[in-house]
Amino acid sequence: MLKSLLIFLIKVYIHTPFYNALVNQNVKKALDLRWYSQYRKWFNWDNPVDLNEKIVWLEGCSDTLDWTRLADKYEVRQYVKEKGFADCLPELYGVWDSVDDIDFDLLPDRFVIKCNHDCHSAIVVMDKSTTDIKSIKRKIKKCLNTKFGYSNCEPHYTRIKPRVMVEELIENSLPEISSSIVDYKIWCFGGKPYSIMTLHNRSHKSIQLDVYDINWIRHPDYCIYNEEFLDGNGEIPIPSSFEKMLELSSRLSEGFPEVRVDFYDVNGKVYFGEMTFTSGAGRMPYYTPAYLKKMGSMVSLKDTPHDASHLTREGTAKFSKIVRSVL
Repeated sequence: MLKSLLIFLIKVYIHTPFYNALVNQNVKKALDLRWYSQYRKWFNWDNPVDLNEKIVWLEGCSDTLDWTRLADKYEVRQYVKEKGFADCLPELYGVWDSVDDIDFDLLPDRFVIKCNHDCHSAIVVMDKSTTDIKSIKRKIKKCLNTKFGYSNCEPHYTRIKPRVMVEELIENSLPEISSSIVDYKIWCFGGKPYSIMTLHNRSHKSIQLDVYDINWIRHPDYCIYNEEFLDGNGEIPIPSSFEKMLELSSRLSEGFPEVRVDFYDVNGKVYFGEMTFTSGAGRMPYYTPAYLKKMGSMVSLKDTPHDASHLTREGTAKFSKIVRSVL
């Protein structure tokens, strides 16, 4: 009963300015609360095992300044250029601090508009002449004003300066298989590609998912399918740019214990998508526990300084009191 009450209070607290302040002041305690609210136990800072746990550990215990730069969808473009892969970037039509600064008359008929600091703000414009530009502006303004990174406790996102950017529209080259462009998401550990997750037939309610190893052998046994994450059924063929994707992901992930590097393939040409350091905010529900442990075993934390101060079991009662006093 008391545990259920505490979880309820934490879930309320997470959506208050007080929690935002905690994220800024003590990220480990903020992460602890987020973890407890979902898994009904405090996070084990001394012995993280699976991939979710190691992502959370890195967010709380390592220097994430590079994460901020590379999670920024605008700034990461310079990093890709520095690595010698400018030809894999979608064309950039412009970047602005305010959506009101954009002259939509100067943009091409088809494009993608999105914020640089968040997720799920991208709007695909297939025909500018039939698009409600005012509606686009309202959505982008709302996203620009959203303090992304606080509710899921991903503070490296909170340090990104929000901007709006417009890029070329990358065409879906597999319309006979997928209603949306296919995402190829390559997990890399210590600069080495490990596995690939494909996503297709994306909608507001669901998406089809598959996992492949680097030999393009499908592993449905690594996945947990449900109404949101549907079985991909092995429908996606190996892209003709696959070897190039592996090369890019290896170079771009150098020096990082873990990162997911995303790509698109259009008739054999590879396009860079983004780099994600906290996939699912470190609480991915679509991998089996066994596969999360398998991937976690690939993430080395030995060269990362470890600050052992954190909320322990002994602090449960004290922290419960703090949360209740705040609410």
